[in-house]
Amino acid sequence: MINKLDNLLGFNQKALGLRAARQELLSGNIANADTPGFKAKDFDFSKAMQNAQSSQAIQHSALATTAPRHIGLADFRSITSVPKQYRIPQQPSIDGNTVDMDTERMQFVDNAMRYDAGLTFISGQFRTLLSAIKEGA
Repeated sequence: MINKLDNLLGFNQKALGLRAARQELLSGNIANADTPGFKAKDFDFSKAMQNAQSSQAIQHSALATTAPRHIGLADFRSITSVPKQYRIPQQPSIDGNTVDMDTERMQFVDNAMRYDAGLTFISGQFRTLLSAIKEGA
């Protein structure tokens, strides 16, 4: 039963984890908009999601588990080890800061909306599962 739930919700769990990691990265960019020499960072969400879904992410786990139902490190490692890319500034500043507030705000809002949509989708999946459980009882 747990495997079926994991198969059903695993994709969305990884997507929400990546969205949360990206939100932290974008908020760090916004917070450092006035820091001289700060380089704005981001990552390609689609590539990171492909990485999280691939079997290679699971093979690199170094966490020892004592039971087959324990959560492996691979699920979390794929989120935290996303290769970050520096943003190319549209208009370079004199102090070396590459944060463009318009771009960062747009990316931040887009990512937040997609995160909320993911939460809404998972909530709907749980409601469907709960309805199926109530009908079967």
